[in-house]
Amino acid sequence: MPLPRRAVLGAVPLLLPSRRTLAQGEPGRPIRMVVPFAAGGSADVVARITAQGLTEALGQPVVVENRGGSGGVIGSEAVLAAPADGATLAFHTLSSAVLNAGLYRSLSFDVRRAFAPVALIGTLPNVVLVNPKLPARTLAELLALMKARPGRITYASSGPGTITHLSAHLLASMAGAEATHVPYRGSGPAFADLLAGTVDMMVDTMASVIPAIRGGQVRALAVTTTTRSAALPEIPTAAEGGLPGYETYNWHAVFAHAATPAPVLARLEAATIAAVQAQSARLAAAGVEPRPEGSAALGAFWDQQLALWIPIIRASGATTD
Repeated sequence: MPLPRRAVLGAVPLLLPSRRTLAQGEPGRPIRMVVPFAAGGSADVVARITAQGLTEALGQPVVVENRGGSGGVIGSEAVLAAPADGATLAFHTLSSAVLNAGLYRSLSFDVRRAFAPVALIGTLPNVVLVNPKLPARTLAELLALMKARPGRITYASSGPGTITHLSAHLLASMAGAEATHVPYRGSGPAFADLLAGTVDMMVDTMASVIPAIRGGQVRALAVTTTTRSAALPEIPTAAEGGLPGYETYNWHAVFAHAATPAPVLARLEAATIAAVQAQSARLAAAGVEPRPEGSAALGAFWDQQLALWIPIIRASGATTD
């Protein structure tokens, strides 16, 4: 016999799986991984590699969604506006997870409280670059020029408060030298003017400049990590170049809404670590040094990065408000 209409309607909610059930692994339900930057950049490239690994590890689609704007703030807000069920993830970088906390005085959220760390993907070394016309073939020679010509050596950046700005500011500060900041709207125009000789130097992400280094269009003086990079093993570290203690790099990691249930976070953590391990060769080819570490390690690393960069931002005077 046909059921009464009221009985049929009352049964509908029982037939539909909850968002939480879907997030925990129902096949076919895609997980969104929000990249808070425009498509085509290093974060987008690394996110898509990670998403492929996550799709295989989770057994459900993981799709990348680019939500650029305001240095990563718009994408972050999109993740926080979604249900805290693990079906919407944030693919953060140093900029969106750390630097914005010091650059914005009126953010709509406290980044450290709003997000839960899932797993670290890897780090991206920076490299100190100069135009070949500049008479500096080593980092020590560059620092000597900066001291001999206070304020006359110019450095490009992708904008105030970005990693390219703060890395060069820290370099000059630690060396006791002065240089003039020339900000641009993005790393592309900044690097183009470095190639043209309009500016003297730049500290940029290694992954995006390796072809120009190998082609002799720019001169690489030092990598900004404590060990040499496998991608450019012939380039010395900053410590080897005469500036011990100097270290800057970008990084990528997966985060979720802080209210996401613990079992869901644990499943995402294990899957992300497995994804990085499975995609390590592709990540390395993209200029990333894979570093698959779980939520506890990422949380401690995150706190260390906040403690390091917030004072540097304040000392630089950079702000976006």
